[in-house]
Amino acid sequence: MAPRVPPESEVLEYLQQCSNWGRWGADDQLGTLNYITPEMRKESAALVREGVSVTCARRIPTRGHEPDFAIPPMHYMASSGERWAGKTTEVDQLQSSSDFFGLAFHGFSVTHVDSLAHIFRDGQMYNGVSADKVTTAEGATVGAVELLHDGVVGRGVLLDIPKLKGQKWLEPGQGVFPEDLEEAEEAAGVKVRTGDILLVRFGVMRRRNEEGPSRDVFDQRPGLHAACMPWLHQRQIAALASDSAQDLFPSGYSRMRAPAHQVGIVAMGLWLIDNCNLEDLAAACERYQRWEFLLTLAPLRIVNGTGSPVNPIALF
Repeated sequence: MAPRVPPESEVLEYLQQCSNWGRWGADDQLGTLNYITPEMRKESAALVREGVSVTCARRIPTRGHEPDFAIPPMHYMASSGERWAGKTTEVDQLQSSSDFFGLAFHGFSVTHVDSLAHIFRDGQMYNGVSADKVTTAEGATVGAVELLHDGVVGRGVLLDIPKLKGQKWLEPGQGVFPEDLEEAEEAAGVKVRTGDILLVRFGVMRRRNEEGPSRDVFDQRPGLHAACMPWLHQRQIAALASDSAQDLFPSGYSRMRAPAHQVGIVAMGLWLIDNCNLEDLAAACERYQRWEFLLTLAPLRIVNGTGSPVNPIALF
């Protein structure tokens, strides 16, 4: 049976139905990360049994053009080792090299976390804060990524949708519905619960690895259908990650272009981790036959930043 596709009028109601505005106070800026308690972190640490760590981040290329990077990363050497080759170090002389990096991390290529200042709806951000609190002069004066200065540590759960459907990867424009998430839970023997960091694999990186990067990602992507938003709200997850930018695109709705971002970030206060590389993680879950693990996330302390590049680490 085909999953139910809600009409646009119902999807627009998710902005109120899934709202967490005021749940943790009128001045709250952490949103769904409030769900993670110290006790949950202690319980998550007990999931480390093999002592194996796995990255969930994509590589950032520094040479050549890759079409799925709208703005290529900038890298140049401020100093190199060429001048020092074959030379003996003199007194008070330090032989060294150093780099400069510039990175536009929002988009569909760099693994990054979106702060709650990244997306607006009707001129407001999470918890009713006016969009003009993010300024050209200062950046995000409210809801900035620096709020995560202590990092995010919790129970990670991987739901592998291509594995569930017997596909190498989901095709562009193929949507994931609540029924798929629940079937993936059952197949993996896990239950997504309050405070979890949910990772959903669409197989985007496997396709990129096998077929190469493409600009198609800007026009059509697999992802979570808008119908998933009440499910995510009810499960009270702390953060959502995927190997794409979460949303099915096109969404199929003229007034809700990116429900996971618009309903998730603005209404729910849900922190999103976009563009992960979940291939090594999926392989590790298969190897150890468990789809839960300790997950750590350590954003850069970018003052007034609307997000940060990240390297999420899963520990088994």
